[in-house]
Amino acid sequence: MKIKIHDGISKRFKVTEKDVQDFANCSKDRNPIHLDKEYAESSIFKRRIAHGMLLGSYISSVLGNDFPGIGTIYVSQSLNFKQPVFFDDIITVNIEVKGITERDWLELSTICLNQDKDLVIEGTAVVIPPRNSQLIRV
Repeated sequence: MKIKIHDGISKRFKVTEKDVQDFANCSKDRNPIHLDKEYAESSIFKRRIAHGMLLGSYISSVLGNDFPGIGTIYVSQSLNFKQPVFFDDIITVNIEVKGITERDWLELSTICLNQDKDLVIEGTAVVIPPRNSQLIRV
């Protein structure tokens, strides 16, 4: 695959109650803001919210499966959570190449928007692209 600055991808995910429950079981993060409807109704959000790291895992999914794709190695990720994400929200993960390092690693913008195009996560990732990648410095 040829990769150059500004290349990228967008992919959508629906946040389901089952996904939140499965993530809680897997991660052992059982904070009631995610799982307990009555508790969440008394919170500042007034309803249950998705785990921030569940959304982070959507970014990981795109990187490892779609762009740069199979064989990608995650080196680092920053995540700035801007707004809560609720059950049944549609999240669009946007990945864009911002730089190519001297080591041939990719510096990526990782942005997540909800269905209303509100920014919910803003971040930066560094990945080692798959071996078959052809990096183009323009």
